[in-house]
Amino acid sequence: MSNFLAVATVTATLQQVLQSAIGADVPGAKATMVRPDAPGHGVPEVGVNIYLYQITPNAALRNADLPTRTSDGRPSQRPAAALDLYYLMSFYGKESQLEPQRVLGSVVRQLHSRPLLTRQMIRDTVTNPAYSYLAASNLADAVEPVRITPMGLSLEELSKLWSVFFQVQYALSAAYRASFVLVEEELTPQAALPVRERQVFAVPFDVPFIDRVDPQILPAGATLTMLGGNLRGDVTRLKFGPTLATPAPADITARQIAIALPAGLQAGVRTVQVIHDFDFGTPTEPHRGFESNVAPFILQPAITTPLPVTVARGATLTLALNPPVGREQQVDLLAGENAIPLPTRPPTDPPTASSFGFAIPAAFPTGTSLLRVRVDGAESALIVDTNPVSPTFNQFIGPTITIT
Repeated sequence: MSNFLAVATVTATLQQVLQSAIGADVPGAKATMVRPDAPGHGVPEVGVNIYLYQITPNAALRNADLPTRTSDGRPSQRPAAALDLYYLMSFYGKESQLEPQRVLGSVVRQLHSRPLLTRQMIRDTVTNPAYSYLAASNLADAVEPVRITPMGLSLEELSKLWSVFFQVQYALSAAYRASFVLVEEELTPQAALPVRERQVFAVPFDVPFIDRVDPQILPAGATLTMLGGNLRGDVTRLKFGPTLATPAPADITARQIAIALPAGLQAGVRTVQVIHDFDFGTPTEPHRGFESNVAPFILQPAITTPLPVTVARGATLTLALNPPVGREQQVDLLAGENAIPLPTRPPTDPPTASSFGFAIPAAFPTGTSLLRVRVDGAESALIVDTNPVSPTFNQFIGPTITIT
Protein backbone atom coordinates (compact mmCIF):
# COMPACT_ATOMS: atom_id res chain seq x y z
CA MET A 1 0.00 0.00 0.00
CA SER A 2 1.01 3.64 -0.46
CA ASN A 3 -0.88 6.69 0.74
CA PHE A 4 -1.29 10.21 -0.65
CA LEU A 5 2.37 11.03 0.11
CA ALA A 6 3.60 8.52 -2.50
CA VAL A 7 4.14 11.06 -5.31
CA ALA A 8 6.03 13.52 -3.09
CA THR A 9 8.08 10.64 -1.66
CA VAL A 10 9.25 9.61 -5.14
CA THR A 11 10.40 13.16 -5.87
CA ALA A 12 12.22 13.53 -2.54
CA THR A 13 13.88 10.12 -2.91
CA LEU A 14 15.11 11.07 -6.37
CA GLN A 15 16.61 14.26 -4.94
CA GLN A 16 18.36 12.40 -2.15
CA VAL A 17 19.72 9.70 -4.47
CA LEU A 18 20.96 12.17 -7.06
CA GLN A 19 22.42 14.51 -4.44
CA SER A 20 24.70 11.72 -3.23
CA ALA A 21 25.76 10.83 -6.78
CA ILE A 22 26.47 14.28 -8.22
CA GLY A 23 27.96 15.58 -4.95
CA ALA A 24 30.69 12.94 -5.19
CA ASP A 25 31.27 13.42 -8.94
CA VAL A 26 31.06 17.22 -9.30
CA PRO A 27 32.26 19.20 -6.22
CA GLY A 28 29.66 21.66 -4.99
CA ALA A 29 26.83 20.25 -7.14
CA LYS A 30 23.37 20.22 -5.62
CA ALA A 31 20.01 18.60 -6.45
CA THR A 32 16.96 20.86 -6.09
CA MET A 33 13.18 20.43 -6.56
CA VAL A 34 11.80 23.77 -7.85
CA ARG A 35 10.14 25.05 -11.01
CA PRO A 36 12.75 26.14 -13.53
CA ASP A 37 10.96 29.51 -13.68
CA ALA A 38 10.38 29.88 -9.92
CA PRO A 39 10.65 33.45 -8.50
CA GLY A 40 14.29 34.08 -7.78
CA HIS A 41 14.77 30.85 -9.70
CA GLY A 42 16.05 28.72 -6.82
CA VAL A 43 17.79 26.43 -9.28
CA PRO A 44 21.32 25.46 -8.27
CA GLU A 45 24.36 27.26 -9.60
CA VAL A 46 25.88 23.86 -10.20
CA GLY A 47 23.76 20.74 -10.18
CA VAL A 48 20.44 19.27 -11.29
CA ASN A 49 16.90 20.48 -10.76
CA ILE A 50 14.20 17.79 -10.53
CA TYR A 51 10.75 18.95 -11.59
CA LEU A 52 7.58 16.84 -11.88
CA TYR A 53 5.88 18.32 -14.93
CA GLN A 54 3.26 15.67 -15.84
CA ILE A 55 1.36 12.65 -14.49
CA THR A 56 -0.71 10.11 -16.45
CA PRO A 57 -2.71 7.02 -15.48
CA ASN A 58 -0.73 3.84 -15.86
CA ALA A 59 -2.19 2.11 -18.93
CA ALA A 60 -1.70 -1.41 -17.59
CA LEU A 61 -3.27 -0.86 -14.18
CA ARG A 62 -5.79 1.96 -14.58
CA ASN A 63 -8.76 -0.45 -14.43
CA ALA A 64 -7.22 -3.18 -12.30
CA ASP A 65 -9.12 -2.18 -9.17
CA LEU A 66 -12.65 -2.06 -10.61
CA PRO A 67 -15.08 -2.54 -9.01
CA THR A 68 -13.90 -1.58 -5.54
CA ARG A 69 -17.26 -1.71 -3.76
CA THR A 70 -20.07 -4.23 -3.38
CA SER A 71 -23.64 -3.59 -4.56
CA ASP A 72 -24.56 -2.14 -1.15
CA GLY A 73 -21.65 0.36 -1.19
CA ARG A 74 -19.28 -1.41 1.18
CA PRO A 75 -15.60 -1.50 0.08
CA SER A 76 -14.43 -4.84 -1.26
CA GLN A 77 -10.83 -3.75 -1.88
CA ARG A 78 -8.68 -0.66 -1.50
CA PRO A 79 -9.25 1.81 -4.35
CA ALA A 80 -5.85 2.51 -5.91
CA ALA A 81 -4.87 5.00 -8.60
CA ALA A 82 -1.87 3.82 -10.63
CA LEU A 83 0.19 6.74 -11.93
CA ASP A 84 3.20 7.34 -14.15
CA LEU A 85 5.29 10.38 -13.12
CA TYR A 86 7.23 12.40 -15.70
CA TYR A 87 10.25 14.39 -14.47
CA LEU A 88 12.29 17.04 -16.21
CA MET A 89 15.93 17.00 -15.13
CA SER A 90 17.59 20.33 -15.99
CA PHE A 91 21.35 20.78 -15.49
CA TYR A 92 23.20 23.94 -14.48
CA GLY A 93 26.78 25.12 -14.06
CA LYS A 94 29.62 26.88 -15.83
CA GLU A 95 29.59 26.02 -19.50
CA SER A 96 33.28 26.88 -19.73
CA GLN A 97 34.00 23.97 -17.41
CA LEU A 98 31.22 21.76 -18.89
CA GLU A 99 29.63 21.46 -15.48
CA PRO A 100 26.05 20.90 -16.83
CA GLN A 101 27.30 18.04 -18.97
CA ARG A 102 29.32 16.53 -16.13
CA VAL A 103 26.25 16.62 -13.85
CA LEU A 104 24.19 15.13 -16.70
CA GLY A 105 26.63 12.24 -17.04
CA SER A 106 26.53 11.58 -13.31
CA VAL A 107 22.71 11.53 -13.26
CA VAL A 108 22.46 9.27 -16.32
CA ARG A 109 24.99 6.83 -14.86
CA GLN A 110 23.18 6.71 -11.52
CA LEU A 111 19.68 6.18 -12.91
CA HIS A 112 20.84 3.69 -15.51
CA SER A 113 22.83 1.51 -13.10
CA ARG A 114 20.24 1.78 -10.30
CA PRO A 115 16.87 2.32 -12.01
CA LEU A 116 14.79 1.22 -8.99
CA LEU A 117 13.87 3.20 -5.91
CA THR A 118 14.51 0.53 -3.34
CA ARG A 119 12.72 0.26 0.00
CA GLN A 120 15.91 1.27 1.79
CA MET A 121 16.28 4.41 -0.34
CA ILE A 122 12.69 5.40 0.50
CA ARG A 123 13.13 4.67 4.24
CA ASP A 124 16.33 6.76 4.32
CA THR A 125 14.39 9.64 2.76
CA VAL A 126 11.30 9.61 4.99
CA THR A 127 13.42 9.30 8.14
CA ASN A 128 15.63 12.23 7.12
CA PRO A 129 14.71 15.28 9.25
CA ALA A 130 14.89 17.43 6.11
CA TYR A 131 11.82 15.57 4.86
CA SER A 132 9.85 15.53 8.09
CA TYR A 133 6.66 16.29 6.15
CA LEU A 134 7.00 12.80 4.57
CA ALA A 135 7.31 10.90 7.86
CA ALA A 136 3.86 9.30 7.40
CA SER A 137 4.65 8.01 3.91
CA ASN A 138 4.38 4.23 3.47
CA LEU A 139 5.68 3.98 -0.09
CA ALA A 140 8.42 1.65 1.17
CA ASP A 141 5.71 -0.96 1.87
CA ALA A 142 4.45 -1.00 -1.73
CA VAL A 143 4.53 -4.38 -3.44
CA GLU A 144 6.20 -3.13 -6.64
CA PRO A 145 9.24 -0.82 -6.55
CA VAL A 146 9.17 2.37 -8.60
CA ARG A 147 11.25 2.07 -11.79
CA ILE A 148 12.96 5.07 -13.41
CA THR A 149 13.33 5.01 -17.22
CA PRO A 150 14.60 7.71 -19.62
CA MET A 151 12.18 9.40 -22.03
CA GLY A 152 13.06 10.60 -25.50
CA LEU A 153 11.82 14.16 -26.02
CA SER A 154 12.09 15.60 -29.52
CA LEU A 155 13.53 19.05 -30.17
CA GLU A 156 10.00 20.35 -30.77
CA GLU A 157 8.76 18.96 -27.44
CA LEU A 158 11.69 20.47 -25.58
CA SER A 159 11.11 23.80 -27.34
CA LYS A 160 7.44 23.89 -26.32
CA LEU A 161 8.26 22.79 -22.79
CA TRP A 162 10.73 25.63 -22.20
CA SER A 163 9.29 28.44 -24.33
CA VAL A 164 5.57 27.90 -23.55
CA PHE A 165 5.48 26.10 -20.25
CA PHE A 166 8.37 27.75 -18.38
CA GLN A 167 9.11 30.76 -20.61
CA VAL A 168 12.71 31.00 -19.41
CA GLN A 169 16.02 30.48 -21.12
CA TYR A 170 16.62 26.86 -22.08
CA ALA A 171 18.92 24.72 -19.95
CA LEU A 172 20.38 21.34 -20.82
CA SER A 173 17.57 18.87 -19.99
CA ALA A 174 16.58 15.20 -19.91
CA ALA A 175 13.22 13.60 -19.13
CA TYR A 176 12.59 10.49 -17.01
CA ARG A 177 9.49 8.50 -16.16
CA ALA A 178 8.81 6.96 -12.74
CA SER A 179 6.46 4.02 -13.12
CA PHE A 180 4.28 3.04 -11.47
CA VAL A 181 3.14 4.76 -8.27
CA LEU A 182 0.01 3.58 -6.47
CA VAL A 183 -2.00 6.09 -4.49
CA GLU A 184 -4.40 4.11 -2.31
CA GLU A 185 -7.33 4.97 -0.09
CA GLU A 186 -6.59 4.17 3.53
CA LEU A 187 -9.57 2.03 4.49
CA THR A 188 -10.19 -1.53 5.57
CA PRO A 189 -12.18 -3.46 2.95
CA GLN A 190 -14.81 -5.97 3.92
CA ALA A 191 -13.24 -9.36 4.48
CA ALA A 192 -14.48 -11.97 2.02
CA LEU A 193 -15.95 -15.22 3.33
CA PRO A 194 -13.68 -18.24 2.98
CA VAL A 195 -14.20 -20.54 0.00
CA ARG A 196 -15.68 -23.81 1.21
CA GLU A 197 -15.22 -25.76 -1.99
CA ARG A 198 -13.74 -25.20 -5.43
CA GLN A 199 -15.44 -26.72 -8.46
CA VAL A 200 -14.18 -26.43 -12.01
CA PHE A 201 -16.20 -27.84 -14.92
CA ALA A 202 -15.32 -28.11 -18.59
CA VAL A 203 -18.36 -28.13 -20.87
CA PRO A 204 -18.08 -29.00 -24.60
CA PHE A 205 -19.79 -26.55 -26.92
CA ASP A 206 -22.26 -29.03 -28.45
CA VAL A 207 -25.42 -27.13 -29.33
CA PRO A 208 -28.32 -29.52 -30.05
CA PHE A 209 -30.26 -29.14 -33.29
CA ILE A 210 -33.46 -30.73 -34.62
CA ASP A 211 -33.59 -31.70 -38.30
CA ARG A 212 -37.19 -32.94 -38.24
CA VAL A 213 -39.87 -34.50 -36.08
CA ASP A 214 -41.70 -37.74 -36.83
CA PRO A 215 -44.63 -37.89 -37.23
CA GLN A 216 -45.44 -34.29 -38.02
CA ILE A 217 -49.16 -34.83 -37.36
CA LEU A 218 -50.18 -36.91 -34.34
CA PRO A 219 -52.96 -37.23 -31.74
CA ALA A 220 -52.77 -36.50 -28.01
CA GLY A 221 -50.70 -39.02 -26.02
CA ALA A 222 -48.85 -40.32 -29.09
CA THR A 223 -45.07 -40.68 -29.22
CA LEU A 224 -43.12 -37.89 -30.92
CA THR A 225 -39.61 -38.57 -32.21
CA MET A 226 -37.06 -35.80 -32.76
CA LEU A 227 -34.21 -36.47 -35.20
CA GLY A 228 -31.09 -34.31 -35.30
CA GLY A 229 -27.65 -34.04 -33.72
CA ASN A 230 -26.04 -33.48 -30.31
CA LEU A 231 -29.40 -34.25 -28.71
CA ARG A 232 -28.06 -35.99 -25.59
CA GLY A 233 -26.85 -33.74 -22.78
CA ASP A 234 -26.06 -33.99 -19.07
CA VAL A 235 -29.69 -33.17 -18.33
CA THR A 236 -31.95 -33.33 -21.40
CA ARG A 237 -35.42 -31.87 -21.33
CA LEU A 238 -37.98 -30.98 -23.97
CA LYS A 239 -39.86 -27.71 -24.06
CA PHE A 240 -43.38 -27.82 -25.52
CA GLY A 241 -44.28 -24.14 -25.38
CA PRO A 242 -44.47 -23.35 -21.64
CA THR A 243 -44.47 -27.05 -20.72
CA LEU A 244 -41.23 -28.89 -19.85
CA ALA A 245 -41.01 -32.68 -20.13
CA THR A 246 -38.17 -35.07 -19.31
CA PRO A 247 -37.80 -38.10 -21.58
CA ALA A 248 -36.62 -41.44 -20.22
CA PRO A 249 -32.82 -41.85 -20.45
CA ALA A 250 -33.29 -45.00 -22.55
CA ASP A 251 -35.16 -42.94 -25.17
CA ILE A 252 -32.35 -40.42 -25.65
CA THR A 253 -29.44 -40.82 -28.06
CA ALA A 254 -27.19 -38.32 -29.77
CA ARG A 255 -29.29 -38.57 -32.94
CA GLN A 256 -32.87 -38.94 -31.70
CA ILE A 257 -35.22 -38.51 -28.74
CA ALA A 258 -38.61 -40.21 -28.33
CA ILE A 259 -41.26 -39.05 -25.85
CA ALA A 260 -45.00 -39.39 -25.33
CA LEU A 261 -46.67 -36.01 -25.68
CA PRO A 262 -47.26 -34.54 -22.21
CA ALA A 263 -50.79 -33.96 -20.97
CA GLY A 264 -52.12 -30.44 -21.16
CA LEU A 265 -51.06 -29.61 -24.72
CA GLN A 266 -53.85 -28.07 -26.75
CA ALA A 267 -54.65 -29.05 -30.31
CA GLY A 268 -53.20 -27.02 -33.16
CA VAL A 269 -49.70 -26.16 -34.35
CA ARG A 270 -47.29 -26.78 -31.48
CA THR A 271 -43.51 -26.56 -31.13
CA VAL A 272 -40.81 -28.60 -29.44
CA GLN A 273 -37.29 -27.58 -28.41
CA VAL A 274 -34.42 -29.55 -26.87
CA ILE A 275 -32.98 -28.01 -23.69
CA HIS A 276 -29.58 -29.06 -22.31
CA ASP A 277 -29.03 -28.26 -18.65
CA PHE A 278 -25.82 -28.84 -16.69
CA ASP A 279 -25.77 -30.31 -13.21
CA PHE A 280 -22.84 -28.52 -11.53
CA GLY A 281 -23.86 -29.81 -8.13
CA THR A 282 -24.11 -26.41 -6.37
CA PRO A 283 -27.01 -25.84 -6.12
CA THR A 284 -28.37 -29.23 -7.02
CA GLU A 285 -30.93 -27.99 -9.55
CA PRO A 286 -29.75 -27.98 -13.18
CA HIS A 287 -28.24 -24.80 -14.64
CA ARG A 288 -29.52 -23.66 -18.02
CA GLY A 289 -27.19 -24.59 -20.87
CA PHE A 290 -27.79 -24.88 -24.61
CA GLU A 291 -31.07 -24.72 -26.54
CA SER A 292 -31.87 -26.20 -29.95
CA ASN A 293 -33.90 -24.68 -32.74
CA VAL A 294 -37.70 -24.83 -32.49
CA ALA A 295 -39.42 -27.56 -34.53
CA PRO A 296 -43.20 -27.40 -35.27
CA PHE A 297 -45.70 -30.26 -35.32
CA ILE A 298 -49.50 -30.56 -35.45
CA LEU A 299 -51.42 -31.99 -32.51
CA GLN A 300 -54.73 -33.40 -33.81
CA PRO A 301 -57.96 -33.12 -31.89
CA ALA A 302 -59.89 -36.37 -31.46
CA ILE A 303 -63.66 -36.89 -31.20
CA THR A 304 -64.38 -39.13 -28.20
CA THR A 305 -68.17 -39.19 -28.65
CA PRO A 306 -69.36 -42.59 -30.05
CA LEU A 307 -69.71 -42.35 -33.84
CA PRO A 308 -71.40 -42.40 -36.33
CA VAL A 309 -74.11 -39.97 -35.26
CA THR A 310 -77.45 -38.85 -36.67
CA VAL A 311 -78.85 -35.41 -36.03
CA ALA A 312 -81.80 -33.43 -37.40
CA ARG A 313 -81.52 -29.97 -38.90
CA GLY A 314 -82.17 -27.27 -36.32
CA ALA A 315 -80.98 -29.52 -33.48
CA THR A 316 -77.77 -29.30 -31.47
CA LEU A 317 -74.99 -31.89 -31.82
CA THR A 318 -72.84 -32.30 -28.70
CA LEU A 319 -69.35 -33.67 -29.23
CA ALA A 320 -66.61 -34.48 -26.69
CA LEU A 321 -63.06 -33.64 -27.77
CA ASN A 322 -59.59 -34.60 -26.61
CA PRO A 323 -57.39 -32.77 -25.74
CA PRO A 324 -59.47 -30.06 -24.04
CA VAL A 325 -59.86 -26.89 -26.12
CA GLY A 326 -58.80 -23.50 -24.85
CA ARG A 327 -61.28 -20.63 -24.57
CA GLU A 328 -59.41 -18.58 -27.21
CA GLN A 329 -59.14 -21.39 -29.76
CA GLN A 330 -61.23 -21.50 -32.94
CA VAL A 331 -63.36 -24.66 -33.28
CA ASP A 332 -65.29 -25.75 -36.42
CA LEU A 333 -67.45 -28.78 -37.14
CA LEU A 334 -66.85 -30.13 -40.65
CA ALA A 335 -69.53 -32.26 -42.30
CA GLY A 336 -68.19 -33.11 -45.72
CA GLU A 337 -67.24 -29.79 -47.29
CA ASN A 338 -69.54 -27.73 -45.05
CA ALA A 339 -68.37 -26.03 -41.87
CA ILE A 340 -70.28 -25.08 -38.74
CA PRO A 341 -68.20 -22.67 -36.61
CA LEU A 342 -68.51 -22.67 -32.84
CA PRO A 343 -69.59 -19.24 -31.56
CA THR A 344 -66.99 -17.17 -29.72
CA ARG A 345 -67.03 -18.14 -26.07
CA PRO A 346 -67.50 -15.38 -23.47
CA PRO A 347 -64.68 -14.58 -20.98
CA THR A 348 -66.81 -16.08 -18.21
CA ASP A 349 -66.39 -19.59 -19.71
CA PRO A 350 -63.80 -21.92 -18.15
CA PRO A 351 -60.27 -21.65 -19.60
CA THR A 352 -60.62 -25.09 -21.22
CA ALA A 353 -63.55 -27.32 -22.13
CA SER A 354 -63.94 -30.86 -23.48
CA SER A 355 -67.57 -30.83 -24.69
CA PHE A 356 -69.20 -28.49 -27.18
CA GLY A 357 -72.65 -28.09 -28.73
CA PHE A 358 -72.87 -27.34 -32.45
CA ALA A 359 -76.20 -25.92 -33.67
CA ILE A 360 -77.12 -27.51 -37.01
CA PRO A 361 -78.61 -24.79 -39.26
CA ALA A 362 -82.13 -25.37 -40.56
CA ALA A 363 -80.88 -25.02 -44.16
CA PHE A 364 -77.95 -27.39 -43.72
CA PRO A 365 -77.68 -30.03 -46.51
CA THR A 366 -79.09 -33.41 -45.54
CA GLY A 367 -77.42 -36.74 -46.08
CA THR A 368 -74.43 -38.70 -44.80
CA SER A 369 -70.94 -37.20 -44.94
CA LEU A 370 -67.55 -37.52 -43.27
CA LEU A 371 -67.32 -35.89 -39.85
CA ARG A 372 -64.31 -33.90 -38.67
CA VAL A 373 -63.51 -31.27 -36.07
CA ARG A 374 -60.98 -28.48 -36.78
CA VAL A 375 -59.21 -26.70 -33.88
CA ASP A 376 -56.90 -23.80 -34.81
CA GLY A 377 -56.37 -25.35 -38.22
CA ALA A 378 -55.66 -28.89 -36.98
CA GLU A 379 -58.27 -31.42 -38.11
CA SER A 380 -59.28 -34.68 -36.44
CA ALA A 381 -58.23 -37.86 -38.22
CA LEU A 382 -60.42 -39.80 -40.64
CA ILE A 383 -60.65 -43.60 -40.84
CA VAL A 384 -59.08 -45.24 -43.92
CA ASP A 385 -60.36 -48.57 -45.28
CA THR A 386 -57.44 -50.99 -45.07
CA ASN A 387 -59.30 -54.08 -46.44
CA PRO A 388 -57.67 -54.93 -49.79
CA VAL A 389 -60.78 -56.70 -51.09
CA SER A 390 -63.13 -53.88 -50.18
CA PRO A 391 -64.43 -51.63 -52.98
CA THR A 392 -63.52 -48.64 -50.82
CA PHE A 393 -59.97 -49.86 -50.14
CA ASN A 394 -57.58 -47.06 -49.21
CA GLN A 395 -60.42 -44.52 -49.07
CA PHE A 396 -61.89 -42.53 -46.17
CA ILE A 397 -64.87 -44.35 -44.71
CA GLY A 398 -65.50 -42.63 -41.37
CA PRO A 399 -66.40 -41.29 -39.00
CA THR A 400 -69.70 -40.14 -40.50
CA ILE A 401 -72.60 -37.86 -39.63
CA THR A 402 -76.11 -38.11 -41.01
CA ILE A 403 -78.15 -34.94 -41.25
CA THR A 404 -81.92 -35.46 -41.52
